[in-house]
Amino acid sequence: MVEIAAYRLNLLRAGYLLLIIGLGLTVWPSILDPAKSWELTRGVVVAMLGALSLLALIGLRHPLRMLPLLFWEVTWKTIWLLRMALPLWAGHRLDAATTENAVECLMVILIVAVIPWDFVLQVYVKGSGDRSRRHASQ
Repeated sequence: MVEIAAYRLNLLRAGYLLLIIGLGLTVWPSILDPAKSWELTRGVVVAMLGALSLLALIGLRHPLRMLPLLFWEVTWKTIWLLRMALPLWAGHRLDAATTENAVECLMVILIVAVIPWDFVLQVYVKGSGDRSRRHASQ
């Protein structure tokens, strides 16, 4: 197993904490407001972001085990920025709401910065995968 320095683990915990605080301030007030209602797709987004913030709590205790949660965060924001924001920006068609969302999504740079990429390379890319069958002796 690749050894991770304590300060790197704490930086990773700070990334989870950023998710918890950011989503706690923006998403959870809507979730907890019984008078709040959303159209279908917005409701799905709010529920998924709420789940992300709750799972990030586990990341405070188990930062390496919860890395796939950060991979998901980086991936969806990167896809949104490349597929939605970048073409609008290139065509000079960004409105205020899309610009605000793009700025929020660009904060993913902080998550990218705290991920221990050497660990990711060794464990997720170069490491052996989980077996797919039981051994005959079992």
